[in-house]
Amino acid sequence: MYPDIFNSTTIPALREVLNFAQARHGILAGNIANIDTPGYRVRDLSVETFQQRLKEAIESRHTPSHHVSEGMVADDPSDAMHEVRESMKNILFHDGSDVALEQQVTELTKNQMMYNMAITIISNQFRLLQTAVSERV
Repeated sequence: MYPDIFNSTTIPALREVLNFAQARHGILAGNIANIDTPGYRVRDLSVETFQQRLKEAIESRHTPSHHVSEGMVADDPSDAMHEVRESMKNILFHDGSDVALEQQVTELTKNQMMYNMAITIISNQFRLLQTAVSERV
């Protein structure tokens, strides 16, 4: 019952956004730490690729043939969100261009805002679920 409740909300997608933002934050922080290292190549995770794969996973969840079993766990390979997590390992790209510190700080700030937004939305989702379960209006 509880997996069905969570899977009928945006919580699984938001969890993937949080995971992506956390992974990207570490990479961007590493770029800033190594900005003056000779021969260092700037790295990043492709936000566009992540968003596209997340969109595909969400759309596949809403097809009539998709059934969520009661025992489904977050790392179930048949879960559409599992594909998003796995794809994050393949969307790392190396950019040989010289990127300024200001650009890295800007990307880090945008990433932090995405993370904060996802945290706010997921907190609201949990409050709504808590209200529904406690049967209070």
